[in-house]
Amino acid sequence: MKHSFDLAQLEEIVSPEQVRGSTTRTIHGIAALKEAEAGDLSFLGNAKYKVDVPATQASLVLLPLDYEGEPGDDQCFFLVKNPSVALATICSRIEQRLWPTPHAGIHASAVVSKDAEVHDSATVGPLCVIEAGAKIGPGTHLQAHVFVGRGAKIGADCWLSPSSQVTSSCILGDRVRLHGGVIVGSDGFGYELVEGRHAKVPQVGSVEVGDDVEIGANSTIDRARFSRTVIGRGTKIDNLVQIGHNVVVGQHCILCAQVGISGSTTLEDYVVLGGQVGVGGHITLAKGTQAGGQTGITANTEPGVTLNGTPAMPFHLERRLVVLNRKLPDLFKRVGQLETLIEAIKKTSA
Repeated sequence: MKHSFDLAQLEEIVSPEQVRGSTTRTIHGIAALKEAEAGDLSFLGNAKYKVDVPATQASLVLLPLDYEGEPGDDQCFFLVKNPSVALATICSRIEQRLWPTPHAGIHASAVVSKDAEVHDSATVGPLCVIEAGAKIGPGTHLQAHVFVGRGAKIGADCWLSPSSQVTSSCILGDRVRLHGGVIVGSDGFGYELVEGRHAKVPQVGSVEVGDDVEIGANSTIDRARFSRTVIGRGTKIDNLVQIGHNVVVGQHCILCAQVGISGSTTLEDYVVLGGQVGVGGHITLAKGTQAGGQTGITANTEPGVTLNGTPAMPFHLERRLVVLNRKLPDLFKRVGQLETLIEAIKKTSA
């Protein structure tokens, strides 16, 4: 943490439901309970670390409402509904201080078509390219080397990191954040076998990204073969995620690193996919579906189901099967022993 806060400032940011103890120290760092020193902020985000709270040297600790212990000398406890969320609120304030405050305007090295519309309050950084018919909304910041294709539209207060691309006719809503290397509107992967050769199927649709979406580094969202590929409002996408053509992702979904979604699949709202989950094409993941890392999903799901494994199956069933699989060698050994015993009994009887 490069910025310091006194106790009163942090209390205003977090609004704890209860305060225990006090400290005169300025908070200038964030650390885990075991590593924290005087002047640090720490938190209890997982119950298994509860045993570390009494010994922590942190000057300020964010704790759940049911924590019963008392702080030490020159130490303060903030009791909140969710310590992890409270910490995120503080980190958000830090992030706001750390992010540069760009001055509105277009850098001299940027190439902006005379037919593009850039709002007076927007910032276009060095070596950006904005093609004809594109629109850049108020308060939006394009860092260096951002490409915006012809007819693309970017809403208000967006932040596009270096080397990100919004290709022709694609749309970003308000407050969208693209990290480095993101491509919105890469060509959909479509080919037909014609006379022994793979003939390319033109991808002439677009991509529409809703408000408050964040897309991690080097993720790609393919444009539709026709109509739209859609990313719903509030969805958060990790690094290295691939979303195929004509996919519809609902609102407030979470897609972790290396998720791959095949074309024409629909994710309803609040779907959560762990790292490296693969989703087949032309299926629907119902609202609230959750899948553990490396799950392979090839069929429609029921609302709120939790899946694991490949092929995907209900989480608890998959875990039971993993345990049983480990017992198979011993089971085969026992079956072999029984077969030998039965053969011996048959011979004795004969």
